[in-house]
Amino acid sequence: MTGEGSLGASFIPVFTGYLRNNPRRDAWLFAQRFFWGMAVVLAVLAVLGSVCSRQLIGMITAFGGQRISWDLAIYLNRIIFPAIFFIGLAGIAAAILHSFRVFALPAATPIFFNLALIACSFAVVYRPILAWAPQGFRTPAVALAIGILIGGGVQLALQIPALVRRGMNFSPAVSLSDPGVRKVARLMGPSFFGMGVYQINLFVDTIFATSARMPTGSITSLYVADRVMQLVLGSYAIAMSTALLPTMSHQLAEGKRDEMKHTFGFSLRIVSFITVPAAVGLILLRHPIIQVLFQHGQFAAESTALTAHALLYYSLGLPAFAAVKLITPMYYSAQDTMTPARVGAYALGMNIALNAVFLAFFVRTLSNGGPALASSLAAYFNFGALFLLFRRRYGRMGARALAGSLGKIGVCAAAMAAVSYGAIRFSHLAVAQHLLAQAGILAAIILGSVAVYFGLAWLLRCEELSEFLLLLRRGEPATASAGESGG
Repeated sequence: MTGEGSLGASFIPVFTGYLRNNPRRDAWLFAQRFFWGMAVVLAVLAVLGSVCSRQLIGMITAFGGQRISWDLAIYLNRIIFPAIFFIGLAGIAAAILHSFRVFALPAATPIFFNLALIACSFAVVYRPILAWAPQGFRTPAVALAIGILIGGGVQLALQIPALVRRGMNFSPAVSLSDPGVRKVARLMGPSFFGMGVYQINLFVDTIFATSARMPTGSITSLYVADRVMQLVLGSYAIAMSTALLPTMSHQLAEGKRDEMKHTFGFSLRIVSFITVPAAVGLILLRHPIIQVLFQHGQFAAESTALTAHALLYYSLGLPAFAAVKLITPMYYSAQDTMTPARVGAYALGMNIALNAVFLAFFVRTLSNGGPALASSLAAYFNFGALFLLFRRRYGRMGARALAGSLGKIGVCAAAMAAVSYGAIRFSHLAVAQHLLAQAGILAAIILGSVAVYFGLAWLLRCEELSEFLLLLRRGEPATASAGESGG
């Protein structure tokens, strides 16, 4: 909730207003006060999260029948939780840079986070560095926890020079009376919930997955399936939403409301052009994808089947997850954080209710896929409600153009699905014994399916294809054409 744009959702519209309407010195003073004010809040949360580790872990295990390694989980939480301090401040630094339309550096910091994680992994494998840890905790899990903490610090440190070059002053300054800080604080509470509803739903799914009625390994299977889906969601949809918020905030500050709606419609069509076929591909190729990526060591064939089952139901909701990521910034650019929070609360309630129904009556059919299906259905409800509410307040949203685009995308995705299905049947992928052979066949199927999809999109003259290729070169969303019309 602190690292995926929730802080920026409240900060960017206010900071953009300062840049547009106030002297630059006042804007930087506001940013400085907000940064240090949040540093104090995050430091308190980090300490409380570590001190109360036993209670936090107890909250999770109290809901289900599957026990986890209690003492190790508490120990790991005490190491990892302080990372919220660094990741939260890194999110604020990224929000400031996004306001200046600097996206490359904040987008690159997770790479170094992962490098820190990998470095700690190799350190524990090749040279034990955990001699200081209590006996019984000298495990790779501890090394990974330390890597998360270090990686969070690296994410923040990498962005500080860029902020200094643009005029940021890091001298400590805390002011709760600053009008900008108070305005962001009022927006922040609802935005945490509205922007973080996906993470909250994932947490709810994890709680239901601890039920004794679920097969062993359900928690890990949901986590791994979510990570695979996030590869698509994070690499494109979240990247697009990151650029959308400052773009639409600038447009709204200039009074260009129609341009803001066109920008959203453009982004939704482009993201749908990617996520719809990606969802189809993940559904059809879910088993070989999990097999190639994870079926090694103790990750056996049973683990692959369990994870692929969860990925099926998460993939069904991929277009909705992406659409929610795009529509919430439109509300936040208008400094309305309450509406996404209210709709998110209904979506959360729907997710909990569906999880309970699936667990009580459909567990034999859905198994560990029940929580994933509940989240997917809740995401469609979330987007639909937000879309209709915004249309009621601000007028047409280009629904007719979107429907036309989705029709062409659906035809292209169906043709791609037929090719993928046929390739799976005749490629003998399931009986390939060696990893390189499996990976080669899978890569060939994916590349062939993508070629069919793009080729048919070119034949049908899908505007999204040229716009997508243009975006790859430009690296940021553009405003849709003014001729876009419809409901």
